[in-house]
Amino acid sequence: MSIHSKLVTLFDMAECLIRRPGMTLRLWSKLPCTVRAFSYSQVWQSDVANQTAPLVPDSQTTTASTNPLEAFFHSHEKGRGIWKWLHYFDIYHHHFQRFVGREVHVLEIGVYSGGSLDMWRHYFGSKCRIYGVDIEEACKQYENEYAQVFIGDQADPRFWKAFKERVPTIDVLIDDGGHQTRQQIVTLEEMLPHLSPGGVYLCEDIHGEHNGFSALMQGIVANLNAKTSTGPESGVNPTHFQACIRSVHFYPYVTVIEKNEVPVRRFVAPRHGTEWQPFL
Repeated sequence: MSIHSKLVTLFDMAECLIRRPGMTLRLWSKLPCTVRAFSYSQVWQSDVANQTAPLVPDSQTTTASTNPLEAFFHSHEKGRGIWKWLHYFDIYHHHFQRFVGREVHVLEIGVYSGGSLDMWRHYFGSKCRIYGVDIEEACKQYENEYAQVFIGDQADPRFWKAFKERVPTIDVLIDDGGHQTRQQIVTLEEMLPHLSPGGVYLCEDIHGEHNGFSALMQGIVANLNAKTSTGPESGVNPTHFQACIRSVHFYPYVTVIEKNEVPVRRFVAPRHGTEWQPFL
């Protein structure tokens, strides 16, 4: 980390302490748990003996036949370039398959050589509308009858304000842009509220153990677990965030956020049965 980055981090920490001292101190108090978990995962040893399966399976022979995205990728030997980690395809298909064949609005940040725009069109079907965002003017050439490309900086909130005025609906967002922490954070803050109910937000290429965006997502998860003191049987009113966010998923290099189709009104935990231990 450069001296400039360290100074920015210290400034951000001081700003958090000044603006929200109670919350900041509570989060800092959890730092030993974070360090413990990180150390635990670094020395991880499985109890399963004699594991012989490869860390990265041969996707062409194991999943390509059942994953249309991966099948398209492996058959795409000429034309516009597509560059993806192979394990991403199972993640895509798991979270995106319910949109296939439907009218869906898909945004991919990071157009690069244009091949993935064709892949998404092939996967989602003829009813989909695709939007690409890239900072390079040359990517404008990949526009066609089903894909519209916007040129701009994903780290600039003003760009997203103008984008949202022109594109009122986004159901699936794939952030494969510049992969820098500030770019990913600004995009999340600007676009997650804009995502349709039931939509999926996927950020990829989150590389490194000390990645800033990954740390941001830990805070998101902490708020997803917020709970009032009300008892489970009488119910708990969700926060505004919990009402809208259904789940957060972590994968190697990827984080996925899914929104609720209908806001949650209340969390309840009713009891069923007639026989209970006396200690609770």
